[in-house]
Amino acid sequence: MVKRIYILFFMALVLAAAIADPAYEKEIEQWRQQRIKNLTSEDGWLTLVGLYWLKEGANKLGSDPSSDVLLPVGRAPKSAGKIFLEGGKVRLEVLPEVPIQHNGKPVKSLELKPDDTEDVTTVTLGSVSFFAIKRANRLGIRIKDRENPDRTNFQGLSYFPVDAKWRLAAKFERYNPAKQVPILNIIGFLEDTPSPGAVLFQHGGKSYRLEALEGGKDGKLFLIFSDQTSGKDTYGAGRYLYTDPPGADNTVIVDFNKAYNPPCAFTAFATCPLPPKQNRLALRIEAGEKKYAASTKASH
Repeated sequence: MVKRIYILFFMALVLAAAIADPAYEKEIEQWRQQRIKNLTSEDGWLTLVGLYWLKEGANKLGSDPSSDVLLPVGRAPKSAGKIFLEGGKVRLEVLPEVPIQHNGKPVKSLELKPDDTEDVTTVTLGSVSFFAIKRANRLGIRIKDRENPDRTNFQGLSYFPVDAKWRLAAKFERYNPAKQVPILNIIGFLEDTPSPGAVLFQHGGKSYRLEALEGGKDGKLFLIFSDQTSGKDTYGAGRYLYTDPPGADNTVIVDFNKAYNPPCAFTAFATCPLPPKQNRLALRIEAGEKKYAASTKASH
């Protein structure tokens, strides 16, 4: 009888330990809701419909298939104007009667400042918007349509169950000065990217290390990683994760329940950075976002 009571008590303890803290589960649920809100917004990744690299000189703009920068059919005239790449600058010239706007005002001629500046120039044509992007030494035009079927037919996200064991206290090993890490993106461009340091954590009695990238002016860290779920349960090109800034003692919380798919899991028109070789973990991280049901392979 005593033995049975002990077994039942032990099982109750195990069950209690397995149940996540309700406050933590609520935090993760709120994070997931915000994730979907961002993804499905009128400016989110699901609106992407095109990415075209500019040649030097004039580039034809319109919905005609012969256009160098192809706007969605039915959303734009066959010929809308031209985009000029000259001396590293991008200029838009709009044909008369084409209602392209910038900040709500009609545009006839306008410099398009790319997305590596603080004042990227976005222009609109009905539900369509476009702007210049810069990757490595190349300039292109990224096109969005808030009525894109990828957005209107969004199939939702799936996740591993919330598991607090994947919320890990890690150590931040700061580089002084910052280290330049070669990062290859999914379209084959290689860029040296500043790394402020590495994140070191333990799981299952083993030690792991992730090279961190700068995650913004607030001191957050950005982690690009793949693991042994990649290409099976999760997106093949890896996942992303932001952390809060490291503490004064260089402790940082790495919460893999907040790991998420890169934009290229949802569109062929993203330029996602890929995990460097040292961030490919020999570990199954069964936490965070799973493979998107309608994943596409990026080809641009």
